[in-house]
Amino acid sequence: MTTIKDALTQQGCDASLIDVIQRILSASKDISFRLQQGALAGVLGSTEDENVQGETQKKLDVISNDLLKDALKQSPYVHGIASEEEDFAVPGNDGGQYLVTYDPLDGSSNIDINVSVGTIFSIMNTTGNSDLGEDFLQAGSNQVAAGYVLYGPSSILVITTGQGVSMWTLDHTIGEYVLTNAKVQIPEQTKEFAINMSNQRFWAEPVQNYVADLLAGEEGPIGKRFNMRWVAAMVAEVHRILTRGGIFMYPWDSREPNKPGKLRLMYEGNPMAFLVEQAGGLCCTDKERMLDVQPTEIHQRVPVFLGSKEEVERAASYHNS
Repeated sequence: MTTIKDALTQQGCDASLIDVIQRILSASKDISFRLQQGALAGVLGSTEDENVQGETQKKLDVISNDLLKDALKQSPYVHGIASEEEDFAVPGNDGGQYLVTYDPLDGSSNIDINVSVGTIFSIMNTTGNSDLGEDFLQAGSNQVAAGYVLYGPSSILVITTGQGVSMWTLDHTIGEYVLTNAKVQIPEQTKEFAINMSNQRFWAEPVQNYVADLLAGEEGPIGKRFNMRWVAAMVAEVHRILTRGGIFMYPWDSREPNKPGKLRLMYEGNPMAFLVEQAGGLCCTDKERMLDVQPTEIHQRVPVFLGSKEEVERAASYHNS
């Protein structure tokens, strides 16, 4: 049986990077177990606190964040940590070479209704900047590894170190992730799109026009019928696209005109863009390739368009025109 360590070693990853990834996966197994227990573990419901985004924290948001943070701080190779649930970057070990960003529990509003959620992570090298917060502000193209764990009917790890994308399923009988797809590839064409239609009236004109053309079906300018999907968890949306293609969109809208988007660049946009590109798809904002965006703050927001190559190019063309 191929182990994660074996696969990463074959890809040329050094022992330090493997250690960091294995610590993330160790925490993910604990999160998976607690999710399976649900109400039996007392992890459902919300706390009385808000995170830096102004979002009410679920109990398991806080638990998952602490599990990952504690696991990573024990690694001598982790220089710093940044999380959706932390106001500022968290110091690791001075001699560490890696910076880790993560969303501990993406889609946590789905927890109480037993719908898929996930952990997203990204790993970069430190630049040596004495200001830890500034150290994190690197373009997504600098990532050395990224991935997510989807907690659904099964717990699935999807990971890249820049040499394609592999998919692993957690075997609870042995407590290990088992390789189930060694080369994930996104179909170039699709007939599925995912977007929150309840926000339609707030979208910019290019998105309004593009979605209208999708909905026009065979009689419209695109000339084919599309189905719409929406899970309200980025991990689940991206996993569907990596499995069978599609386009996922979370565009800018006019409700908060001074905010460029809803999703966070550092621990949502960048890791998902790395995965999607490595699987043959595309990911962009409404202006540029996601992995080329130069961040200005750890919790920076961006619009997101990702998925099958042909459809993302088509969506981008509406903005360019």
